[in-house]
Amino acid sequence: MKTGIIIPCYNEEKRLNVKAFLNFINAKNDFHLCFVNDGSKDNTIEVLKKIQKTNPFKVSVLDIKKNAGKAAAVRSGAQYLYHRGDIEFIGFIDADLSTDFNDFDGLLQTLKKDNKLSMVFGSRAKNASKDIEKDTIRAIFSKIIKMLVFFILRLPIEDTQCGAKVFRAKLVPVLFKRNFFSRWLFDVEMFLRMKKHFGKVLILNKIYEQPLQRWVHMEDSKLGLKDSLEIPYRLLSIWFNYNVLQSLNYAAKNENTEPVIEIFEMPTAALAA
Repeated sequence: MKTGIIIPCYNEEKRLNVKAFLNFINAKNDFHLCFVNDGSKDNTIEVLKKIQKTNPFKVSVLDIKKNAGKAAAVRSGAQYLYHRGDIEFIGFIDADLSTDFNDFDGLLQTLKKDNKLSMVFGSRAKNASKDIEKDTIRAIFSKIIKMLVFFILRLPIEDTQCGAKVFRAKLVPVLFKRNFFSRWLFDVEMFLRMKKHFGKVLILNKIYEQPLQRWVHMEDSKLGLKDSLEIPYRLLSIWFNYNVLQSLNYAAKNENTEPVIEIFEMPTAALAA
């Protein structure tokens, strides 16, 4: 069984470290990369197809025709990997590799060693390594967001928004059956869904926050200033929808808004050979 890694991509044509991805793909390992092109306006999809051609057995490309946000991209990738039948663990990392493959593998090994765990996620805050780089303004803003997130989750999590997480594939129906309320803050919703599924006591034995050895903030973030300033409002909206309203009302209303996706992969017969 393999581990699938989802890489959501939006206008990454000039930012993708193609060499790093090729080196990882061609190394001897049991990983399968699932690139999800989230309606990019540049030539990202062509770059992804070229990467796939180097080793089509270890790479799949999903092309969402209209930009739907990171939440939808990760959800589409998770559902695809779940239905492949050869994936035991699923995770996601950012396309800019701000968290590298070594750290991701560290998260995976922790998950594999403890059968009680369902998810292991990276942290840029908990016992942070000296190699964690974050600018001052982002650090201050992160503290404000952290307080709001704790208010919503009531869980001792230092960093919900780190873009590196890995979980058991069997958790996909719990996390990704329905659309997310937020395009970018879906990580908070993932924890809310796990808390609802496992209960506020048992979930503490199901998740583990692991300090990253390396994380570097990359410039040209897809999250603009306006989006950043709206984060507190978006978080409170999530709290309202999951606590004041029935938690899945939003998803139910949007169950017919699935994105149009084209999948590029090896034929099923070839995969089984």
